Amino acid sequence: MRQSLTKVDLLLLLTVLFGLAGVVGVSRSIDSQRSVASPTVSEDQLYLQGATVKRVSLGFNGLAADWYWMRSLQYVGRKVLSNGQGLQLDNLGTLNLKLLAPLLDISTTLDPQFLEPYEYAAIVLPGIDVQEAKRITQKGIAANPSSWRLYQHLGYIHWQQQDYERARETYREGAKLPGAPAWMDAMQARMAVEGGSRDTAREIYQRMYEQAGDEKVKEMARRRLLQLKSLDERDGLRRLMSAYKAQGGKCPSSWADLAPTLRALKIRIDSSGAPFDPAGAPYVMLADKCDVETDPRSEVPKN
Repeated sequence: MRQSLTKVDLLLLLTVLFGLAGVVGVSRSIDSQRSVASPTVSEDQLYLQGATVKRVSLGFNGLAADWYWMRSLQYVGRKVLSNGQGLQLDNLGTLNLKLLAPLLDISTTLDPQFLEPYEYAAIVLPGIDVQEAKRITQKGIAANPSSWRLYQHLGYIHWQQQDYERARETYREGAKLPGAPAWMDAMQARMAVEGGSRDTAREIYQRMYEQAGDEKVKEMARRRLLQLKSLDERDGLRRLMSAYKAQGGKCPSSWADLAPTLRALKIRIDSSGAPFDPAGAPYVMLADKCDVETDPRSEVPKN
C-alpha cells in the first residue's frame, strides 16, 4: 500500500509539473513572438494566442485562469505606461483596451470562483464597455450566489452610471446574504436618498478600499478618497476667499492674505501661507478668479 501511494503521489506531482511547464512554455513563446513580431502583427493578437494554455493545462483550469488574470494586468499596465500615464484605474476610456473584457471573461470562465477578475471588471471596464462590465459581474453573481462582494461590485457599476435605483436594489439584495456587513443595508438606504452626493461617494470608496483584493484597486480607491476630501477643502477655501472679497472689495492676492484666518482654523500651511491638500502638496491660488486648484504635481486626481 505504501509503495502504491508513492507511485500515485509521484504521478500527480509529474502531472502538476508538466502542467506548470506547459503554461510557462506558452507564456515564454508569446513573449518571444512579441519581440520578433512583424509590424503587421499587433500585440493584441499575440495576447489572444494564450488560448493554447487551456489545451496544455491538463484540466488545471485554475492555473490557466491565473495566467489569463496576469495577462489582463500586464495588458492594462503596458497600455497605461505607453499611452496614459497619470490616469486613474477607473478612468481608462481613452486607452484602446478592447481585449480587456475578453481576457477577464476567459479567466472567469476557466475559474468561476476566482473573484479578483470580477472586481477588476467592475472597476476598470465601465469606462471602456459598461455592458461587458455588467455582464461579467452578473456572471460572477450567478456562479457565486452567496458572495455579497459581487453585489457590492455590481452596485458600484450602477452607481457610476447614476442609476441609483438599480444600485439601491443591488445593495439591498447583497445585504440579505449571510455574512454581508451592516453597511450594505445602509448603502441601499443612502442610494434612495442621496445617491449622487459626495458623502455617498466617500462611503463607496472607503468600503472599496477596505474590501479590495487587488492592490491597484485599493490604490485607486485611496486616491478617490483624497480627491473627495480635496473637493470639500477647496469649497471651504473658496468660501474664505469670497468672505475676504466681501469685506475688502477684492480677491486675496496671495495665500499670505488669508494666513491668519487659516491658522485660526488650524489649517496646515506652508511657509508662504499656502494650505496643504490631503496628499501634502500646497494648493494653488487663482487670485484673479478668487479660486483655488490642486498643484499639477499633487497625487490628488484631477478628474
